[in-house]
Order: sequence, then structure tokens, then C-alpha cells
Amino acid sequence: MDVLIAYDVATETRAGQRRLRKVAQVCQDFGQRVQKSVFECSVNDMQFALLRQQLLECINPQEDNLRIYRLVEPRERYVEAHGKNLYVDFTDPLVL
Repeated sequence: MDVLIAYDVATETRAGQRRLRKVAQVCQDFGQRVQKSVFECSVNDMQFALLRQQLLECINPQEDNLRIYRLVEPRERYVEAHGKNLYVDFTDPLVL
């Protein structure tokens, strides 16, 4: 399944700055950054559960905002990208 992760972490404190880095690292482990606080991830059900759990453990629900959107598939039909688009489809063969 394709999911979109968007977050806004309060960074006024050092703890908030650490949470921001942790959230970004978790997202990078599962997908790719498409904007500063937005990631697209392609995961199976088990990976989705793990991603969700790890993100919820990182944030402070009284200060931060986390949104997880399940995207309608096929992605190419429903997602438009304009401007600088560095999307890589990891299901396609990669040439080295």
C-alpha cells in the first residue's frame, strides 16, 4: 500500500528538535521525502503497522501533529507531481 506521511513537530525545545529528527529518520527508513515534512512510503501491512507504531512513539501528542494518509492505487493515476519531482519507483528495475 502507498501511504503519505505528513508531520509538524514543535521544535522550540531541544526535545522537540530531537523528536523531529527521529520522525524524519523513521520515515526515511520506510520511504522517500517529497517535501520537508512529507514522505511517500510503499509498505505492506506489517511494515505499515511498524511504521505507524514507531511514529506514534516518536511524537508528543500534546505538541506535535502527525497525519498518515493511505493513497488510492495505482499511484500514477491519482497523484500529480509538478515542479521538481525526484520520485523513484522502487518497484521498477534500478540501473547501476
